[in-house]
Amino acid sequence: MKKRILAILAVTATLSSCQDFLNLKPAYQISDQGFYQNQNDFETALVGVYSTTRGLYSSSTIHYVGDLTTDNAEIQWSSPSADEMQLDQNGVTATNAYVRSVWNTCLYTISQSSNILNRIDAVTFDPIVKNRIKGEAQFLRAFSYFYLVRMFGNVPIATQTFTSPAQVASADLTLKPKEEVYKLIVSDLTSAETLLPVTAVTDKTRASQMTVKTLLGKVYLTQKSYDLAAAKLKEVIDAKQFSLVADYKTLSTNGNTNLPETILEVAYLSGQTLGNNYSALFTPAITSMAIFPNNSQGAGRIVPTLDLIQTYETGDARKAVSVSDSVTLIGGRKSYSRYGLKFVDFKAVDPGDGSVSFTVLRFADVLLMYAEALNEQGKTTEAFPSLNQVRQRAKLPALAGLSQADLRLALERERRVEFLYEGHRWFDLVRTGRAQGVLNAHYASQKLNFSVQDFELLFPIPQAEIDLNPTLKQNPGY
Repeated sequence: MKKRILAILAVTATLSSCQDFLNLKPAYQISDQGFYQNQNDFETALVGVYSTTRGLYSSSTIHYVGDLTTDNAEIQWSSPSADEMQLDQNGVTATNAYVRSVWNTCLYTISQSSNILNRIDAVTFDPIVKNRIKGEAQFLRAFSYFYLVRMFGNVPIATQTFTSPAQVASADLTLKPKEEVYKLIVSDLTSAETLLPVTAVTDKTRASQMTVKTLLGKVYLTQKSYDLAAAKLKEVIDAKQFSLVADYKTLSTNGNTNLPETILEVAYLSGQTLGNNYSALFTPAITSMAIFPNNSQGAGRIVPTLDLIQTYETGDARKAVSVSDSVTLIGGRKSYSRYGLKFVDFKAVDPGDGSVSFTVLRFADVLLMYAEALNEQGKTTEAFPSLNQVRQRAKLPALAGLSQADLRLALERERRVEFLYEGHRWFDLVRTGRAQGVLNAHYASQKLNFSVQDFELLFPIPQAEIDLNPTLKQNPGY
């Protein structure tokens, strides 16, 4: 038990030889003995935290959890794994590898962030740099806890630094009420706001003050603190550091780094073990495809549903650059086969090694969250301008005159097509209390014999973690 918990709450720092997220080399671990001695040590340790967080996206874990569990996507491949089928059919068990990956990645990120925060004040160096490092570490810890609390509900709170197995064994690693977790998240983010510089950043793989405000707005929205959410998101809008890109396609194709709409991204570089596998997962498992340079086959793991494709309004410019219902074959023929276009690197020699960056947070999300927060306060008329900015970019007519209830549905539909393959759909539906109604209706319309039950709005705590730490209690129903 002690050995396993130490692997999660490690007394190590994941290190890299450089600080640019785009150029990260394969990570390695060393003991922290003799480390954390100067500014460079803390900068290097911080890059290690970003590297760990990157794991949520590089292997498409968030796509499996955020899209495949919903009416957005389904498995096309004929031989999926049991873990993939569980997510596709909302029958997740406590042994699911993707769910455990989120749990472990987030807890390790939290441990790394806490190691920095617990040591940094004991070392003297440039206070401006020190504040920036502290602010980024607090953001990353809050970011990870936000994923955990939304997926699992009550989770352990472990912000201390462990230097021996005995300390781990004696620590309180029981599940804490989600209210306490949210309190820590808000505390970390409000502190990070004051520590990070106000000025805009050019490297959007790193957290800025506006990144923190955006996440805090999303946290408040999830907590249904709509007045606080609206106020915080308006700060991001009023800062005028971000704007919608004119062409929606540029958000998810080659060269999409550091765009004016992007608030936080994960950058990739093919050919150096720093690529992503999106191009394989989102494209058909057809051997005769001619969409990649060497006619590679896709994997068909996470492809758009017919229901999703039919959700696009007539004239929506996003449809043609987000999804396709046919694939070009060798020789020029077309074959009916739905697949996703966003984040696919059509220049990739190996579809499992793509270089298109992934957008974690962007300005369109701020606008639509702001509209939602206003609408939930009864300020429905005030919500339309932000929503219509997003619709205008999609070449759709402006909306007006809807009731509060109808605007809720309009925002739900808008978010579904705007953020396809960005991992939002599951969390959006759970946040608004619509997950069971929407997904069960979808399954019924497809004559599928499965459904989302009350207890399945939370994921199971990985059984392997409970076996190693019996103080953890499984979520009800699993």
